[in-house]
Amino acid sequence: MEEQLISKKELLEITSISYGQLYRWKRKNLIPEDWFIRKSTFTGQETFFPREDILQRISMIQKMKGNLSLNEMREMLSPKINDISMTADELLHKGLISKPVLEVFSESREGMVFSSRELLSLYVLEGLLQSGNVSLAEAKMAAEVLKQHDTEEIKKQTELIVLRKLGVTTCFIAAAADSILFESSVKVVERVDLAKASEELKTTYMQEGHQWM
Repeated sequence: MEEQLISKKELLEITSISYGQLYRWKRKNLIPEDWFIRKSTFTGQETFFPREDILQRISMIQKMKGNLSLNEMREMLSPKINDISMTADELLHKGLISKPVLEVFSESREGMVFSSRELLSLYVLEGLLQSGNVSLAEAKMAAEVLKQHDTEEIKKQTELIVLRKLGVTTCFIAAAADSILFESSVKVVERVDLAKASEELKTTYMQEGHQWM
C-alpha cells in the first residue's frame, strides 16, 4: 500500500504550528530529515510528509514541550536506547511488563537485572502477546531473535516480522522492510517497527518519572 502523504501547508493548518517551529524541530532532530519529501506539483516543488508519522510526532512534541526541553525531547525521540537497567520486580511494580512476558524471555527471572537492550525486547514481546495473534511458543521464538539483535543499530524501517505458512512459524528482523514481498500462501502474523517501539518505550519510561541516562 502506498504511503499516504500530507503537504506542508495542510500540516501547518491542521496542527496550528508555524513554519518556524516545524523547521526548528527539524534542526533539533525531533523530526527526521527523510520525512521531508520534495515532490513536483503543478505549482512547482512542494514539501510533503508521511501523514500518519508526522501527525503522531507533532502531537507527541506538543504534549511534551511544556515539561521537557528540546534537547530532552531529542534524546527521548531518538531510536537509540542508552545504557539503563531495571530489575524484574521494578518492571512488574511499574506495570511496564507482565509476568508471562518475563517468563517467555527468561525461565529464571528472580533477581535478574535487565539491560536497555533487553528492555526493548521485553516491550516488543509484551505487544506481541497482548495482540493475541501469537502463541507462547511463537513469542519464545521472537525472543530468541530479539536477543541476537543489536538495539544500538535500530534505524527507521527496521522491523521484527513474524510469518506463518502451513502452520509453521518463523520470524526475523529486516531493515527497509517496507520493500519485502511475500508469496500469497504466507500469512504475515505481526510486523513490529522497532524504532517506533523504542520511542514508545522511552515515552512510557519517562512518564513514570525517569530519565534516560
